Amino acid sequence: MAVNADEDTEFNDALRKHGILPPREPPPSPSQPPSPTLEEALGDLTPAELRELGEDANDSETERVVENHRRQRVAELRKQEKARFGRVYPIGRDEYTREVTEASKVTEEGKPESHGTGVVCFLYKDGIPRSDRAFEHIRILAQRHPDTKFVSMVGDKCIQNLPDTRIPMFIVYRNGEVLNQVVAWGADRERRIEGRSKAASDPSSR
Repeated sequence: MAVNADEDTEFNDALRKHGILPPREPPPSPSQPPSPTLEEALGDLTPAELRELGEDANDSETERVVENHRRQRVAELRKQEKARFGRVYPIGRDEYTREVTEASKVTEEGKPESHGTGVVCFLYKDGIPRSDRAFEHIRILAQRHPDTKFVSMVGDKCIQNLPDTRIPMFIVYRNGEVLNQVVAWGADRERRIEGRSKAASDPSSR
């Protein structure tokens, strides 16, 4: 019976020990992955790290590439900051203070200290046509105004015994204070999203 010298068996190990078979060839080392390109290497660096790297660049072309990447990174971060929200967040009663009152006191970096954050709390009840329509509008507004936080909550879960006649309700906060409150929106007549947008953004609108 022929012996397969490439097999990893105890028998072959014994043969090698006695010099009958030659030592096993070491397994080939895996091929090294290709070195990352400059663009790939810059991918996860912060703007500050990119600035420092650009200052240390040994030629003008590398400095130009790094600076362009830094500017793109800054633009991406600013875009992400502006799109802090962009949707309607459902909340519970025990989350109201944190997600509405306290959240409205947070000032985005780069804004004046007293700017705060606009928070629109939407109180609704399923099955009420005007409430269902308002929910459709509020989802659109949340996408249009990603720097404003929109939250939703079942009306009587937020305000005990809240009558259906006051649904839907919008309560607008900034800096921990109520700026505007709209009750039974759409109960008197069919409303358009433009009207809701003004009511939510203009504190003087009632």
